[in-house]
Amino acid sequence: MKKLILGLFVLAMMVSCGASKTVRTSKKVIKGNWELSSITYSEAGTYDVTLLNDVSKACFEGSTWQFIPNNNTGLYTINDGNCDTGVRNFIFSIQEIDEVSGLYDFLLKPTDAKHKSESNVGFRLSLTSLSEMDMVWQQTLTVDGKPFTITMNFNKQ
Repeated sequence: MKKLILGLFVLAMMVSCGASKTVRTSKKVIKGNWELSSITYSEAGTYDVTLLNDVSKACFEGSTWQFIPNNNTGLYTINDGNCDTGVRNFIFSIQEIDEVSGLYDFLLKPTDAKHKSESNVGFRLSLTSLSEMDMVWQQTLTVDGKPFTITMNFNKQ
């Protein structure tokens, strides 16, 4: 009887600590290849922004991304010949922040090819929209004391 109770307790803990059904579904949808088609800013003007401590907006537009959710890894490739081209690796996680609204936090940490981070720096983005063909990330910063939102639009390949 004690083994049965202990087994049920362990099973209940495993189920309660697992990712929500919505997050599991999101990981299935995000799996595969995407293109970062455009990046927009909430405020008009010219800004010198380096995204993910890597390259500029112009370099990121047209980059290709691959998400491998079974081990929470991925890579993106900068394709613009005027930039530091090549493959970059990362690890990621999706965290549901509000079950009712369906909003998520998307955490991304650049790594080397063996998925080790040299700087241990990661980025928190809002995954504001995800469908079979489109995905939108937003990051809100403060510029001159005002909120400034960067929106990244992806298309499934």
